[in-house]
Amino acid sequence: MSEVATQDTLGKELQQHSGQQKKPMPTTIQGMLKDPRFTSQIARALPKHITPDRITRIALTEVNKTPALGKCDPVTLFGSIIQSAQLGLELGGALGHAYLVPYGNQAQFIIGYRGMIDLARRSGQMVSLQAHTVHDNDEFDFEYGLDEKLRHVPARGDRGPMVAVYSVAKLVGGGHQIEVMWKEDVDAIRSKSKAGNSGPWRDHYEEMAKKTAIRRLFKYLPVSVEMQKAVALDEQAEAGVQDNNVFDGEFSYGEAE
Repeated sequence: MSEVATQDTLGKELQQHSGQQKKPMPTTIQGMLKDPRFTSQIARALPKHITPDRITRIALTEVNKTPALGKCDPVTLFGSIIQSAQLGLELGGALGHAYLVPYGNQAQFIIGYRGMIDLARRSGQMVSLQAHTVHDNDEFDFEYGLDEKLRHVPARGDRGPMVAVYSVAKLVGGGHQIEVMWKEDVDAIRSKSKAGNSGPWRDHYEEMAKKTAIRRLFKYLPVSVEMQKAVALDEQAEAGVQDNNVFDGEFSYGEAE
């Protein structure tokens, strides 16, 4: 056998051996959530009070509940799951912390108003944070300025249609901050959202209205890094430009190990 033939044979054997050592990358979100290379990313992102197994189970449940999510680019869907893990917010309607919403072939991570409140509570900067909707039959009065005030007495029985939403934060060390938004202000923000006619905007309108008031309030408050990130992600999701490339420098989606 010639030297050239021997080199060719050796090259083919090495190529075959190398191919056996590489495990193909999964092409579905179900595959990603069962692959140790991907679940290790979740484990790195999670806070101590949430386990990777729990996040995986919840994510698979959400995908099964919303078939359109299964048609999204798996990388954007996995990235959305990582974003929720990094913030320590559980996906799905059970807690109302966060949602996965399909937009075209992209998955978006949408934070709920309870998720915003949970982040504020964890920051240690606020004694309390509340958000409420105001309806036509409620007693409601507020005033900005040096003597800022807010009074809201919900009507008993039929409260009528929603007319406004507000959020109130009591700060550590004293003081408070309020933010009031009329329904038309909320609808103007919804109309600009890429997911304005689907997901939580369609199914949980009042919760999204509360979240919108809280998000605006955050801009005037001392906030944590987590809260800043949450606001940025939420605004990106509304604009349909959320960056879900969350893989760190130790991981390359294009190459298996």
